[in-house]
Amino acid sequence: MNVYQNIEVNKKGHLTYVTINRPELRNALNKETLQELIEALKVIKTDDTVGCVIFTGKGDKSFAAGADISQLRQKTALDFFKPGGMQEVYDQIEMFEKPTIAMVNGFALGGGCELALACDIRIAAINAKFGLPELNLSIIPGAGGTQRLARLVGKGKALDMILTGKIIDGEEAYRIGLVSEVVSHDELEAKTEEVAEKILAKGPLAVKLAKLVVQSGFDTDQRTGLLIEKLAQAVLFSTEDKNEGTSAFLEKRMPDFISR
Repeated sequence: MNVYQNIEVNKKGHLTYVTINRPELRNALNKETLQELIEALKVIKTDDTVGCVIFTGKGDKSFAAGADISQLRQKTALDFFKPGGMQEVYDQIEMFEKPTIAMVNGFALGGGCELALACDIRIAAINAKFGLPELNLSIIPGAGGTQRLARLVGKGKALDMILTGKIIDGEEAYRIGLVSEVVSHDELEAKTEEVAEKILAKGPLAVKLAKLVVQSGFDTDQRTGLLIEKLAQAVLFSTEDKNEGTSAFLEKRMPDFISR
């Protein structure tokens, strides 16, 4: 079993929680934490018993309050072209073959907000705080924030948040479409697991390909996206799970998917 210093990885049935574990620093994301995230993802990817990954932060105050500023201050231009940077790690999370959920339990600022943006689904506590305040340091949100936020909430809202550095709460994040659910802090884990269980009840091959098709087709033209969709559907129609899913529906029973 892997031992981590800055994160915790815990399995709960078919769910795996990846928790940023630096509460004394509001779960700030230093390079060591990013490296541990990469290592954890490699292990989770090969574990066929894991159906969904939930990212969160230790404690009840912070999901992840951005990059470690002390390390950020030492970086030079060339550092951003080295492997293992925050943008690269979040790209891996976005394209991870298993579905991912950000369970945002507090501050999600800068790189923390960008981590949530890289996940497939974001569920927030009412007291959560989202923001991209990088311009205060005379830098930009450089771990996908300028791109993913605009695609998620629209260019105008994204520019408003980025240029002003405003911090919004969970309810405002829900209103603009940044998160899909907002609940009280006490209900956050239960709501997140409820959403995860709905995903786990679906055909696992269909879940994997649905995510792949949406991610691959989103930034291309619609005709190309529809072709990707058709090819993925053709693959699924050749599977035993498709036969099981349709049979279970007609026979009014729960399906027993085997990922084949």
